[in-house]
Amino acid sequence: MKVKVPKLIKRLYPGFVWHFPRGENAVYLTFDDGPRPEVTPWVLDQLDKYQAKATFFCIGKNVELFPELFEEVKRRGHAVGNHSYSHIKGWGVPTGDYVRDIDIASDMIKSNLLRPPYARITPTQARVLSERYKIVMWSIISRDYNRKLSGEQCSRNVIRELEPGDIIVFHDSIKCAPNLFEALPVVLDEIRSRNMTCRRIDL
Repeated sequence: MKVKVPKLIKRLYPGFVWHFPRGENAVYLTFDDGPRPEVTPWVLDQLDKYQAKATFFCIGKNVELFPELFEEVKRRGHAVGNHSYSHIKGWGVPTGDYVRDIDIASDMIKSNLLRPPYARITPTQARVLSERYKIVMWSIISRDYNRKLSGEQCSRNVIRELEPGDIIVFHDSIKCAPNLFEALPVVLDEIRSRNMTCRRIDL
């Protein structure tokens, strides 16, 4: 499976944000599925260690469960985005139900940034949601969710494709923690060795 997004997919959804300008020597780390007390505090400490900023696409249910941790993400200077309330898949779900799930999360997260879970969103859903949100996808996915991969493989997935302007996906979830804990410091070291900065997404 490719870790870079195929150009055909980008052409189908040209209004989505897939990457940022290559001319600036910066990358954009993003973390999906949190916040989780077992994982997110460690991620925040790693980012502080490297003076890196990131964007956390949060699940509404987790924000509801761990509001103080959600506030801590923001307090440390990171951006937050909407990753739906219940991690709902857009495919096969009526548009009204899908939009409603995202709007419930929006009441808690209060961000104009949206990342569709699993990237499964229909053209109709995208059209409706684009009226109120900036839909942010990615240019590199670490695949830290894949239990058949090691953390070393996940870090290689990122490093071998890494270019300025890339939007990179990790997950601050319990499932992904073993790979994340191994891969993220390696990726942050590589970013620093290239004199790149890690920026939050502000749109």
